Amino acid sequence: MTKTILPGQTIGIIGGGQLGRMMALAAKEAGFKIAVLDPGMDSPTGQVADIQIVAPFNDQHALEELAEVSDVITYEFENIDVEGLKKLAEIAYVPQGAELIRVTQNRIFEKQAISEAGVVVADYITASTFRELTEKRSELSFPFVVKTARGGYDGKGQQTVSSIDELPQAEALFENGECVAEAFVEFTKEISVIIQRNVHGETAILPIGENIHKDHILHQTIVPAQIDKETVDLAKQAAEKIAAHLNMVGTLAVEMFVLENGSIIVNELAPRPHNSGHYSIEATNISQFHQHIRAVCGWPLRQPILWSEAVMVNVLGEHVAPLTSKVSQFPNWSIHLYGKDEAKQKRKMGHVTILTEDLKATLSEIDASGIWLE
Repeated sequence: MTKTILPGQTIGIIGGGQLGRMMALAAKEAGFKIAVLDPGMDSPTGQVADIQIVAPFNDQHALEELAEVSDVITYEFENIDVEGLKKLAEIAYVPQGAELIRVTQNRIFEKQAISEAGVVVADYITASTFRELTEKRSELSFPFVVKTARGGYDGKGQQTVSSIDELPQAEALFENGECVAEAFVEFTKEISVIIQRNVHGETAILPIGENIHKDHILHQTIVPAQIDKETVDLAKQAAEKIAAHLNMVGTLAVEMFVLENGSIIVNELAPRPHNSGHYSIEATNISQFHQHIRAVCGWPLRQPILWSEAVMVNVLGEHVAPLTSKVSQFPNWSIHLYGKDEAKQKRKMGHVTILTEDLKATLSEIDASGIWLE
């Protein structure tokens, strides 16, 4: 079943964070109404929504209420109860379904699906217990990275193991259940490909971004990624294969490693708009948020065009004070703050996007501002 959702109708969003907020702002420009389900009162999305349902995500009555007020339902994060989402789809229009969530919230299922799509991932082993990991560890060379199969983000839920002596450092991860150990990849760049697909199977890919991380948290996305055309083509083909295999609707961010020879290895997937696509609000003719709304509402997709080279920089809790005191000095900076109530250390509070004709000079300006020194 597919539907076309029109302005004036209501889009329900599960999750009240910054991704939902930017989805909502994009949708409201076109005249849609927004309902949001989130356990927090005055969430970033709730601040701009028409209807707030304040309840836990697994509250069946709250999900039924969201279904009652919404003409279509989407989500802004992947840690949703799959069974609850399946039940919701029985009483509401949820074009993305639950299968994409089931696959992407478990690293083992995710790697299996990527491989089944004919795309390369790093060598890996799975283990249900630490003992099983010790028995299998000879199947991988050191160093390797042990990650919890479920949960974990921004470097949480993982441990790099460089020798047999360091193996016990990964034991605590098994308290959260099954784990996967991945061969460490010697990469030259990290990139992300954001592919979007509507209910009719039409796809569009944003210009590829090159990602720079600090302490496992995305620091900057540079667009376009400084990679060869052959690598661009390989990356797009990989994203298209995965999206088709998963029959996904909405947005899928495919994070990849670029190797010395220009080939790619897929690292992980995110079934939603992605931090590395925020630059598209200013730098392309269609942002990832506007495109996501088009996709779930059954509209034709717009093929993205990059208007300008760009740098997106994340604003964490420790950056807010220096940013707000200096932002007036930079006329070319576009500031997005997410309306979060407390500026905690390492918490994503917003981002800055800079359109530029000179990437090197812009990166120097960012460094010279002193805002991101912490």
